[in-house]
Amino acid sequence: ADEMDAQTEFIYCCGAATELLKFGTSRLISEHKLLFLVIPGNPGVVGFYRTFMQTLYSRSGRPVWAVSHAGHCDPPGSMDMVEDASAAERDDVLGLNGQIEHKLVFLRNHVPTGTRLVLVGHSIGCYMILEMMKRNPELKVLKAVLLFPTIERMAQSPQGKVMTPVLCHMRYLAYLPVFLLSLLPGAVQALLVRLVLSGISSLDQCVVQSCVELLSGDCAANSMYLGGQEMRKVLERDDLTIEKNLDKLIFYYGATDHWCPVTYFHDIRRDFPQGDFRLCDKGFRHAFVLDAGQEVARMVVGWIQGALRT
Repeated sequence: ADEMDAQTEFIYCCGAATELLKFGTSRLISEHKLLFLVIPGNPGVVGFYRTFMQTLYSRSGRPVWAVSHAGHCDPPGSMDMVEDASAAERDDVLGLNGQIEHKLVFLRNHVPTGTRLVLVGHSIGCYMILEMMKRNPELKVLKAVLLFPTIERMAQSPQGKVMTPVLCHMRYLAYLPVFLLSLLPGAVQALLVRLVLSGISSLDQCVVQSCVELLSGDCAANSMYLGGQEMRKVLERDDLTIEKNLDKLIFYYGATDHWCPVTYFHDIRRDFPQGDFRLCDKGFRHAFVLDAGQEVARMVVGWIQGALRT
């Protein structure tokens, strides 16, 4: 599987610009009985997941798609960020609830009913997947793999304590520097990104381009807006939905994840002794796509190899 198999598309979904990244096939026909769908973390720029997805595709031989969060992209010049500003505002499509509906509408409009799904979530994407399964029990989910799952008590986590004031009260202060950065030429932005991430020894090349995309237009502001809602709304774990779908769920917790401390892992494992909960022993960071996309993808395909054969 080479890079040529990747296709990028921009669509409006729920009236907001949405970027799709597709490996393997861009049109699903009834023969494609199975699709991997990646629901990103925040920022939900699909390019961050390129290497991860490429490895999922080459290892599984199944189509692998990712759908960006609404407004977490840099749409081509001919496209506005939102089609209809008043509707986007009314439905709060950029907020947490709107983003969950956005994913369900995407599936309804772009994935044939009856396609079996392997949902792969990262961070807040895991919360979204649990909500999607709750709101649409008809979804044919074969497996849902939840990586570094921020599904509870986000504001109380060590990272949440630092980020809540930033995202909830000082968000507007960040808009100015982000706006100024967005005015710089792409090459200068890329240089700054490399500088900021220079501490990461094996930085994945797809990351720099995605960071530059994040700095364009309203993308970063939309990401911070969603982040603020996460801090306020991701509180209790949704045990009913977990209980109902336990046989389909695989949870992977980081050993040093400041968004979900290891105590969250021990709590959930204690409460669901039958569940499949794994604790990372490889030192992967919460933002695993920065340098470990390939390794995590190999692991994921290994976990679900048995289910894929059914």
